[in-house]
Amino acid sequence: VQLQASGGGLAQAGGSLRLSCAASGRTGVMAWFRQAPGKEREFVAAMRWGDGNTRYADSVKGRFTITRDRAKVTVYLQMSSLKPEDTAVYYCAARPIYSVRYYDPEQYDIWGQGTQVTVSS
Repeated sequence: VQLQASGGGLAQAGGSLRLSCAASGRTGVMAWFRQAPGKEREFVAAMRWGDGNTRYADSVKGRFTITRDRAKVTVYLQMSSLKPEDTAVYYCAARPIYSVRYYDPEQYDIWGQGTQVTVSS
């Protein structure tokens, strides 16, 4: 499976952006992570493909929403009420089987290319 991420760009604080991640095949879970300069990669959101169950990092809960298009095997990350601290390179990731450690980047062996999100104050 390969992942193709798109979207991102520049937004003002309080604004919105949407990221997309298309998979070339079926997966068990798809997730978004982000990495700011000088920081470790951190979990943002995940969706279990089978039942659509979602998980979010506390820092984005209520502001970001992960959704999917089953036919296109694509997940989206709708980001609203953006803050400057959301600035990072965002990566989508996948693994064939759901893991209870969905928040751990080490659990994922399939990664898309990063896409830059910059939020200005």
